[in-house]
Amino acid sequence: MKANFELSCPLCGVQACKYEPNTKKTPLFCPMPTENEQLAAIEREYLQDDELRKWACESARTESAGYCRRTRIEEIMDFARRIGATKLGIAHCVGLIGEAKVAREIFLGNGFEVEAICCKVGSIDKEKIGLNDEEKVQPGQFEALCNPVAQAELLARAGTQLNVVIGLCVGHDSLFFKHSQAPVTVLVAKDRVLGHNPVAALYTSHSYYQRLKKQPTKGVDA
Repeated sequence: MKANFELSCPLCGVQACKYEPNTKKTPLFCPMPTENEQLAAIEREYLQDDELRKWACESARTESAGYCRRTRIEEIMDFARRIGATKLGIAHCVGLIGEAKVAREIFLGNGFEVEAICCKVGSIDKEKIGLNDEEKVQPGQFEALCNPVAQAELLARAGTQLNVVIGLCVGHDSLFFKHSQAPVTVLVAKDRVLGHNPVAALYTSHSYYQRLKKQPTKGVDA
């Protein structure tokens, strides 16, 4: 059922949700007044579901303990320890195998068991699922399909308790999130153009990347 409101939090100049309830006037588009019953029900879930409450508490503790002090990989390890995860899974892109190797060494050096699986596992021919040769990255030769479903399944069979994504492609990462049995966090978000720092496009959207705010001409690669 489609909701009868639009979620537009980036437009908010009040941020009333950061403060004690009813101390700030919310903007008209804020969902807190209109969806108060749903939000209250979700709050009850945090209070009634022991596992959910534990994860929420440990997430908040990880945030406060490492705020502006710990790197993301350090926070991942801290969070893993807090939730009792001793076996980590790494789902990585074949193009970031070097980064995955370093992350694996860091996790192992900090006492974790690690299972790591590459995106090309299974060597499925892209043409088998319906891609045309001209749709490949490099037409005219065999190209293996990225296989995030297999990555998720093999990590589940290995018994990982927290999975870490390193550079899965857009779309492939979504499939991995959907199929992973263990909770997932991201260490590296792939951006081949910006050296895996996708937020740089947002910071420069007023200058170098102004084109991002313009609708591309139909049929023309943006």
